Amino acid sequence: MLNIDKYIGLSEREVGLLNPIIWAYIGDAVYEMFVRSHLITKGIVKPNQIHRASIMYVKASNQAQFLREIEPILTEEELDIVRRTRNAKVGHVPKNANLFDYKMATAFEGLIGYLFLTRRYERLDEIIDITLNRINM
Repeated sequence: MLNIDKYIGLSEREVGLLNPIIWAYIGDAVYEMFVRSHLITKGIVKPNQIHRASIMYVKASNQAQFLREIEPILTEEELDIVRRTRNAKVGHVPKNANLFDYKMATAFEGLIGYLFLTRRYERLDEIIDITLNRINM
């Protein structure tokens, strides 16, 4: 069985000291993995189809909407993670996203990354379930 904890190797304190953009970078990868796995379980198995379908979950405007929808259930600590990531300096904004949505999407990914790095897998699962069930495939 995969022991993911041995690959993380950071204490919760050390995770908290990371640049929030690092949380978002990790969160992007973690969320993409869950999205792709979800799509495969829905019978979408061709790589091009997975790519096209995953865009509905990972595009900035939808991630920004996901964050707005889950905000009422977030803890104070999670809201602080969202705020810190949203306010972090981003290098550039993709041409297909506006600045507000991009910052909100980055904050969503930051929360996902933070929960993953701090090994809060049950909470991560809860939030990912909510977002994966928002789009019907």
